[in-house]
Amino acid sequence: MDLEQAMQGRRSIRGFKKEPVQRELLEEIIALANRAPSSMNTQPWHFHVLTGEPLEAVRQGNSERMLGGVPPVREIVDHGAYEGVHRDRQVEIAIQLFEAMGIERHDKEKRQDWVMRGFRQFDAPVSVVVCLDRDLVDGTIAHFDLGAVTYGLVLAAWSKGLGSVINGQGIMQSPVVREHAGIPDDQVIMTCVALGWPDESFEANGVVSRRRPVENMARFVGF
Repeated sequence: MDLEQAMQGRRSIRGFKKEPVQRELLEEIIALANRAPSSMNTQPWHFHVLTGEPLEAVRQGNSERMLGGVPPVREIVDHGAYEGVHRDRQVEIAIQLFEAMGIERHDKEKRQDWVMRGFRQFDAPVSVVVCLDRDLVDGTIAHFDLGAVTYGLVLAAWSKGLGSVINGQGIMQSPVVREHAGIPDDQVIMTCVALGWPDESFEANGVVSRRRPVENMARFVGF
């Protein structure tokens, strides 16, 4: 798979086979992602790769706290509710996903189940918790760097046949993740990536989010 194929073909995967992912393959993927650019070569990122019992403990803790009404606890500033065009795009992808899964607007049970899948990290066999160095958390440059390395991770995974979804829901109860992943105090949890072999029978995996045409999001000056 060449770079253009990977970039054009990659999509968010929310349904996975139960087949495990070998550590050696994950190490290859992380080595590729590690080539991402960072400000002044600071490389402020850390990956904590979970599977098996630790990941199951995170799933259980996330689910229990969310169902118990515990408010989300993130370690970075949340963006809050989206508005305007950003809200429109959020709703558009939700409609695409619900249509693919046959979830009707009035079906509260299925809608709740869909939400809880996110807190379970979509039942993926692997979760990669992405963290940054605490002494850089108050700036925005390190956050930009972690976006670059996380995109590198999902793109490298796709090129190796693995699917993934960048999943903020998975770390919305960050104390649970910190405990079971053993995150050191000098790191801050940014997000996580659910990762595994795509289940092609899972309808939502066929959803491709729509993107703006180039003329609507880029200006060319001096050409």
